[in-house]
Amino acid sequence: MKTSRPDRRRFIISSFFFICFLCALASINEVRFDSLLNFGRCALTKTNSPSQIYNSSSTLIETQKTSSEDEIRVLFGILTLPDQYQRRHFLRLIYGTQNPVGAKVDVKFVFCNLTKEDQKVLVALEIMRYDDIIILDCKENMNKGKTYTYFSSLPEIFNDTDGVYPPYHYVMKADDDAYFRLQSLVDSLKPLPREDLYYGYVIPCPSMDPFVHYMSGMGYLISWDIVEWIRDSDIPKNQLEGPEDKIFGEWIRNGHQAKNRFNAKWSMYNFPEPPTRCTHELWPDTIAVHLLKTQEKWIRTLKYFNVTDNLKPSKLYHIP
Repeated sequence: MKTSRPDRRRFIISSFFFICFLCALASINEVRFDSLLNFGRCALTKTNSPSQIYNSSSTLIETQKTSSEDEIRVLFGILTLPDQYQRRHFLRLIYGTQNPVGAKVDVKFVFCNLTKEDQKVLVALEIMRYDDIIILDCKENMNKGKTYTYFSSLPEIFNDTDGVYPPYHYVMKADDDAYFRLQSLVDSLKPLPREDLYYGYVIPCPSMDPFVHYMSGMGYLISWDIVEWIRDSDIPKNQLEGPEDKIFGEWIRNGHQAKNRFNAKWSMYNFPEPPTRCTHELWPDTIAVHLLKTQEKWIRTLKYFNVTDNLKPSKLYHIP
């Protein structure tokens, strides 16, 4: 049966509009799909894009950097003699088992040039094993410039154009017969300025004013800018001989240095026996105990502060 011409025309027109409708619908769905795809890509990009990961990493690195910058850096120099092998090994036990929080404390043993063949071998072995010795270019002495050589040599040793500056916020000069509790020392330093600082135990013993005389040689600490001043100034160079702690105080006074001073008395003191005006009993609020001249005094001090409390139990030993 033949289809009439008007019916054919209606069919063609209807088919044309139907096709147009399908095309329009397909276009709309494509737009929606692309939008959805782009949205998904955008969401994934915000979650995992390299730029965002980099930014997060940068923030983490910046946080770690800030934390590292806030950490106190201390060079803890113990002035001793080349032949004091046993004392150094003992002090390595004392300080190697202390892990102060909030600071990087580098303990170094400091003495002058080696003069004996056995020193050259044994000290070299110590350096190879422990890397904690500074050998100054000087003739061994106590009160004829060793302290000056120690401080004035440090900028050349530690200043590094590619490294952090200052290499240390503070530098300590300590005796080898003094016991320092490093966490207590660090805690006392945290609120203090990091420039123009002079810290220690004020002499004379009854005095509490750090601006009158000087800090005891048992252990005193200065900021890095004063270390550099000692290297550059003519005042220390022209006054080397005499009791080293007293002479050091005169350098500071004559050079108008250390507007910031901290008297750590009575957290620093001499061992209670024999009793003097510089001693008192051992007590918990202690930074340093001085004049530990015998093994018995060291043991009494270490027992008082329970330094072996953190000994881990093991089948390898039994210590009652």
